[in-house]
Amino acid sequence: MTRKGLALILLLAGSPAYAATDASGFEDLTKLEGRVVGALDADVGKPGGPVTHLDHRLKLQPCPQPVAIDPPALGAVALRCESIGWRIRVPLVKAPGMNAVANSAAVGPALYQSAQPTTPPLIKRGDPVQLVSGDNGFTVTTSAVAQEDGRLGGRIRVKASDRNQIMIGMVEDGGSVRMSSF
Repeated sequence: MTRKGLALILLLAGSPAYAATDASGFEDLTKLEGRVVGALDADVGKPGGPVTHLDHRLKLQPCPQPVAIDPPALGAVALRCESIGWRIRVPLVKAPGMNAVANSAAVGPALYQSAQPTTPPLIKRGDPVQLVSGDNGFTVTTSAVAQEDGRLGGRIRVKASDRNQIMIGMVEDGGSVRMSSF
């Protein structure tokens, strides 16, 4: 091996983007899962830990810096790569002191709303809403129907009028739900 080739291998081995990838060039979900388990101090399937292993069918672009692991909230932790813009939520097994139920039998709406809401919902199930998405100087809106009640800042399921697909967005105000894309 030439000096130039060895220097390139050493450079790539020290690169955080290279270290976080698997053999196929995507984010290494096994290492990411290990970081989550370590941050939560609870193994997969144990109280306070992830409900199940990360789905290895996910093909995430490698994050150039360490993936941010948010504190547990609403029965899940969020894993974020700010520079690229991806985020995944990992449901947690209910542990003593957790606010929301999140186990393998009840992962649905419990991830998006608190088990004991303190404010009345801004959007009720069946209400027409504006689905909003946009970035860098443009905004796209379409009509949708709320599939569940939602509070300011909470995540709810909506069904766009022109599509038969359920999507999840964040309640911005009484008639608007924001999504990253649709």
